[in-house]
Amino acid sequence: MQYTATAGHLTALFPGVPAPEASFFYVAYTLDGAAPSTRPITFFYNGGPGSATVWLHLGSFGPRRIATGAPQHSGPTPFPLVDNAETLLDVSDLVFVDAVGTGFSEAIAPSTNSTFWSVDGDAAVFRDFVMRYVDVNNRGASPKYLYGESYGGPRSGILASLLESAGMHLAGVVLQSPAMDYTSNCDTISLATNCFGFLPSYSAAGAWHGLATPSPAPAQIPDYMAQMRAYAVTTYAPAVATFLSNATPPEALLGPLQGYTGMQASLWRQRFNMGPTFFRSNLRAGTLFGRYDSRVIGVPGSADNDPSSSLISPSFDTRIGEYLVNELKYTTPSSYVTLGDAIQTWDFHHGNLPVPDAIPDLGAALAMNPRLKVRVMSGYHDIATPFFTTERDVGRLASPNVTIRNYIGGHMTYLTDDSRVQQKADLAEFYRTATQP
Repeated sequence: MQYTATAGHLTALFPGVPAPEASFFYVAYTLDGAAPSTRPITFFYNGGPGSATVWLHLGSFGPRRIATGAPQHSGPTPFPLVDNAETLLDVSDLVFVDAVGTGFSEAIAPSTNSTFWSVDGDAAVFRDFVMRYVDVNNRGASPKYLYGESYGGPRSGILASLLESAGMHLAGVVLQSPAMDYTSNCDTISLATNCFGFLPSYSAAGAWHGLATPSPAPAQIPDYMAQMRAYAVTTYAPAVATFLSNATPPEALLGPLQGYTGMQASLWRQRFNMGPTFFRSNLRAGTLFGRYDSRVIGVPGSADNDPSSSLISPSFDTRIGEYLVNELKYTTPSSYVTLGDAIQTWDFHHGNLPVPDAIPDLGAALAMNPRLKVRVMSGYHDIATPFFTTERDVGRLASPNVTIRNYIGGHMTYLTDDSRVQQKADLAEFYRTATQP
């Protein structure tokens, strides 16, 4: 497959004036010999807030990827950069773009990076980048897609609405392990919020590690998760609601919860509305389980330590620098910012809420563009943005244009080899149906 890789900066312009806002760093891959007017184009970005797009860029569906060997991560480090048999470049041109304050993306004076460190400011400047990229590269007729991961999910919902309002119609939106509604996730609000949406993911973790009774094999996980969804809704959720009002855990449920998850009944009694930090720190004594991927284990450390992140991050830090310089021939005296500090001062307000709920925004985009298709992809073993919570969030849209696929793996399902193969096949089908007349 012959393609052209372009690494560089593009200035986002405030609409109407137009005044420079920010210089976005991006890497684009375009298939040689393809007609731009009919060729789909996809804009990828990670979340955080404050994360560069290195994870999607070198982990998912670009032409090159880092082979992490998930979930064991047992090979020599830094993990190797290899050709990606599952690249989406045969389906769409790809643009991986870093948010302001990450990668090499920077605000342009008089703005500062923090000017765009809010839910609405971030989405608006991404709108301006996408529209400028499409204009400069003559891609107005191309079917356009957004691909956002984690916080990139709510960004995508809001961005889709902004683009549709501006007259730029999208063909599709892909949400990878999204955090669409912060108010439904007890880890982002408080333990006064019902944590029942995490229970199926806890059960997937217990099963993977052989702690559940009985522990289904990976191939049995989809059916097991159907069982756990039903139990979470009909039994655990109402019991938690009662517990939150009277602080008395129901003894009759402690044994079944231990059986489903492997977490000791005494600990369920202690934390009946169990949040993910407590779960992954106490599932097995002397072991810390991953937040982004509960299949990955480490030694307990600080409360926010995550072995599923710390075991792969150094390799991504190293390889992005090498790749840009050695393969793409992009040099700069600046340092690539993989993870910035935007989250420390980020303004999470959106609409009338102190934290974002982007489901209404995505609903508005679907209303403006009845042809718009949405694909949601999550990992069973992700206890940062649990798949069941995501299913319930997007279920509020009640739209046949929204489809869901879940996979063995964590937040970054594409790091798991078998899941990446299946995910690529599912995405190819999604793109085909989204561009049909």
